[in-house]
Amino acid sequence: MNLPPVARLRLWWRHLAPQRQDRFAVLAPLAAVLLFLAAIVAAFGYLRLEEIDREQEAVKRDLEYTQQRLRLRLLERQEQLMRIAREVANQELDTEEFESRAEAMVNQYPELQGLTWIDGHQRIEASYGTASLSASQLRTVGSTLKPGETESTYSLARELQQPIYSQNVASTDAPAMLQLHIPLSDRARFMGVVLAEYSVDGLYRYGVPAEVSARYAISFHDAMGGLLAGTSIPARNPATRLLPWDSPVNAYEVPVSPVGNGLVIRAQAYRTSLGVIGSGLFWLVTALSVMTAWMLIANWRHTRRRLQAQQALLSETSFRRAMENSMLTGMRALDLQGRITYVNAAFCQMTGWSESDLVGRTAPFPYWPEADRDSLASRLEEELTGKTLPSGIQVRVKRRDGTLFDARLYVSPLIDARGVQTGWMTSMTDITEPNRIREQLSASHERFTTVLEALDASISVAPLGSDELLFANKLYRQWFGTQAGGHLQLVAQAGVPVSLPSDESLDDVDAFAGLPTDSLPDTEAESAEIYLEELGKWLEVRTRYLSWVDGRLAQMVIATDITARRLAEEQSAAQIERAQTASRLITMGEMASSVAHELNQPLTAINNYCNGMVSRIKAQQISEEDLLIALEKTARQAHRAGQIIQRIRSFVKRSEPNRALSKIAGMVDEAVELAEIEMRRRNVRLTHYTAPRMPELLVDPILIEQVLVNLLKNAAESVDSAQRPTAQRSVKLRVAPKLVDSKPVIEFMVMDSGRGLAPEVMARLYEAFHSTKADGMGIGLSLCRSIVESHQGRIKAENIYNGTEVTGCCFSFWIPVTESLLPKTQPPHRQPRTPG
Repeated sequence: MNLPPVARLRLWWRHLAPQRQDRFAVLAPLAAVLLFLAAIVAAFGYLRLEEIDREQEAVKRDLEYTQQRLRLRLLERQEQLMRIAREVANQELDTEEFESRAEAMVNQYPELQGLTWIDGHQRIEASYGTASLSASQLRTVGSTLKPGETESTYSLARELQQPIYSQNVASTDAPAMLQLHIPLSDRARFMGVVLAEYSVDGLYRYGVPAEVSARYAISFHDAMGGLLAGTSIPARNPATRLLPWDSPVNAYEVPVSPVGNGLVIRAQAYRTSLGVIGSGLFWLVTALSVMTAWMLIANWRHTRRRLQAQQALLSETSFRRAMENSMLTGMRALDLQGRITYVNAAFCQMTGWSESDLVGRTAPFPYWPEADRDSLASRLEEELTGKTLPSGIQVRVKRRDGTLFDARLYVSPLIDARGVQTGWMTSMTDITEPNRIREQLSASHERFTTVLEALDASISVAPLGSDELLFANKLYRQWFGTQAGGHLQLVAQAGVPVSLPSDESLDDVDAFAGLPTDSLPDTEAESAEIYLEELGKWLEVRTRYLSWVDGRLAQMVIATDITARRLAEEQSAAQIERAQTASRLITMGEMASSVAHELNQPLTAINNYCNGMVSRIKAQQISEEDLLIALEKTARQAHRAGQIIQRIRSFVKRSEPNRALSKIAGMVDEAVELAEIEMRRRNVRLTHYTAPRMPELLVDPILIEQVLVNLLKNAAESVDSAQRPTAQRSVKLRVAPKLVDSKPVIEFMVMDSGRGLAPEVMARLYEAFHSTKADGMGIGLSLCRSIVESHQGRIKAENIYNGTEVTGCCFSFWIPVTESLLPKTQPPHRQPRTPG
């Protein structure tokens, strides 16, 4: 759609936000003032530049006119001097006449300071100078030129045979001079020069036109820019310029002809007025423009601050409104007459009434229940008189749908900005859910207390280091009463500290010592079994620390009556002991034939020795030495029979359980001695290996020997029943240390070469009264397992395979080692040996 520019501008203006419209409305006049000021400055700048250009043209024109005047003046003097030089070269003038002509010219032309005749040998023939010359500038007749004085210019004139201008160096007592060397020649023979010396200051005074020197500052400069004569205006510092076109003084310079670049004339225009830039109109317009711009900027800044304050007020109002609407607490404001003047969104949401329904209403309010209106009206009177409690009041509130909820009201005075009370502010909180939770907690506490009272264990809680009893259930009160003496007695007999530990004994208490009372971890409680003579009961006492409701560190004690369990355990231990003894007797009964065969050999030998000695004594065919040998052999056989009987008697003797530090080698040797009886009877070879330097075990040695004898006996029976050839009828016993779960243990391993165990037998291997032998009772391995586990060990059985073929069975069990009994070094294992 093609719209005219005015319509587009109007459309663009309508689409702007009010803040941007205000900004453009302020910036547009400021931009117009700035553009006006820029136009004025540009106009004045253009006029000033035009004026500078005109002034530059005038300076250039007048300086070139002055240059022409000086050129004509110097050329006239040069012609006159050249005529004198020709006369001297033609010997038409002698020295006196030369000095006379020189005096006349110097007096006639004031810029000419002196004339000197110098011959071809640089000797001064004649010279005349003005009285204004200094002693150093006067030339003496008969003297020669000094080196470096005019010698270089003299040599140049001799070479070029032309007039040469030069300039000597000015000093404090000798002003700058312009020298003209005119060569003297006669038929191309150099005869010297005529030296004319001009005063640069004289050239300035008599050569520059008066009208030019009145308008400009005329000055003569050397090739290096040094001031020789005249007046020079110092250059203006660029830092002091007020405007870009405020250029320095107009100046122009040209070389003086025919002298050349060695002498430069410069003209600088005088500033007779400040020009248009200094006029009052320019500065008045500039000041008014700057003032207008400053006022517009100040007005814009003031308007912007007002807009910012307005925006901040709107943001603050919106924030407070959003905060009030997001609050979960209902807010209600009443004036001093009890009329509702304000309610927030939470109050309306709680009651179900809108703000328009509540604002302006007086009592009775629509959210008052009909049954509570009298009490609520009296509380409203107390509220208006300022008699409410700081803790608030609990009331019932009716929603618009008729349902009720519990609420707590807090009332405070409503003070305005001038410190005057204008009403009352009430905050309302829905406490229906907290009341419900409080009722549930009360019911839960009642149920928990009922459970604790009905427990068959005594429970008591007391703070550390105090005789106060914080809690005690029914059974505790029946046993010990309502005092803390029973609690302390249980703790003392259980060996648990009853007070906070000191710094010196901090390492002697349990892991709870030193922990903060607000974050105690859930760790296992300490327990002990004690006997109370007052009650005649065995009690299991468990203690633990806890943080009480008031933050104090307390100790809870739970005492359970375990008298019946202790009696059952004692009976069970007695039965196990009798079963172990019976098992050993059964084992010896099963080995009776082997034992009889073992005893028969020494007894037969004793009988033979005795009969032989009796026969030889009767025949008086024995000497005392032979008799002594026979008696020693008889004694050895009797000792052998006694050892067999003693070993069997020690094995089957019934004794109390006695755990002590026992040497592993001794237990193994005793078991091997007993088992070898059965091995020899069944023609089975027994090989055993015991690792050296093993620690002692805290065990009952008789029970460990019983386990080893049972396993070795079963291994011999398994080999015998498998009917293996003689070379394969072997049983191996190996005892060596190992690690189980990173803990040191001693492993006992019995390996046979029988047929192994069937899967159904393996499943019921340790089941009591289950046996694979026709005459077995099935209690051997069950007792072995009980004995090993009573020593915190484990027993296992597995078949030995050669490929897929079962070549034997391996029974192993291990007993843990007390770490304090471990040797520092473990030597390498020795190879197993075969006895006998």
